Amino acid sequence: MTKTAPSEPETTRLTITWSKQADHALRSYLGAQGMRKGDLSKFIEEAVRWRIFHQTVGEAREAFADVSPNKLQKMIDEAVEDVRAKHYRERSKRP
Repeated sequence: MTKTAPSEPETTRLTITWSKQADHALRSYLGAQGMRKGDLSKFIEEAVRWRIFHQTVGEAREAFADVSPNKLQKMIDEAVEDVRAKHYRERSKRP
């Protein structure tokens, strides 16, 4: 891992192999958007984060497909309440 600026998070290098057509299409797209060479990494990182997010949402939907909307909302409300209560307990213990 290499460290860039002190205020930026650590980064890692990645070597990927993909088709020349995909490479050309992405670089053409980024160029048309006024982006520069360094923006390629940012674009790929964002795409990976979105893909993981969508996969996670899909898995959650699948896991709770048989739960009624009202019951699911109640489960969410209870979980939020528990997290908030824990947060406030921890916060009140701070000096």
